[in-house]
Amino acid sequence: SSGINAEYGVWMVVRVDGKGFHAFTQDHDFTKPNDKNALDLMNCAAKGVMTELSDIFLAYGQSDEFSFVFKRTSTLYGRRASKIISTVCSTFTSHYVFHWPIFCSQPLKYPPSFDGRVVLYPVEKDLRNYLSWRQADCHVNNLYNTCFWTLVQRGGLTTTEAEKRLNGSFSADKNEIMFTEFGLNYNDEPEVYRKGSTILWKQAEDEQTKRKRRVLEVRHCDIIGDLFWEERPDLIV
Repeated sequence: SSGINAEYGVWMVVRVDGKGFHAFTQDHDFTKPNDKNALDLMNCAAKGVMTELSDIFLAYGQSDEFSFVFKRTSTLYGRRASKIISTVCSTFTSHYVFHWPIFCSQPLKYPPSFDGRVVLYPVEKDLRNYLSWRQADCHVNNLYNTCFWTLVQRGGLTTTEAEKRLNGSFSADKNEIMFTEFGLNYNDEPEVYRKGSTILWKQAEDEQTKRKRRVLEVRHCDIIGDLFWEERPDLIV
């Protein structure tokens, strides 16, 4: 869709992904299995994108990716997909690099980069299915990584041995390994790791002027079930 104008009246989702981030996280000594500072930096960059592009009403991120959902009524850049993708990617990357020193103590060894794509969703059900898919992916990947690095860091296995141990395992198996061998309950892991980050606009009162203003809120909550959407019936319109 990048070379055409996105059809009016459908939701545009632009997803940015870290390019070569497996090596990038190793080269910059990210904490395994999760680096809270790095995730906070991703959220900061995403908030920067939403602040500059006000037609984005919701964003969902996990690991090295973020998905930005544009209003169906958006006329940004005449809905030229290529222009929108390049703007989101460059804005996200610039905020990521600019705010790096605030969240990460180690200097950048080389510039990070992100690629992007746009997908169109004309039906609310399909949009929600997409977001559910990304959050389910967050859970699956984080469960594996948490178990994997527990085996390495606390179990004394090599990365090759841990990979072999988990080969063909199911979610229940990983939960059992962590609980019986290490006393870890995966459900006690911070929600930011298990559920990712959902960013949306909300109304807040300015402490000085007492006037209402729009602010961005980062939540680590379930967006697969209906409750999140039922509590916000005007979010997807």
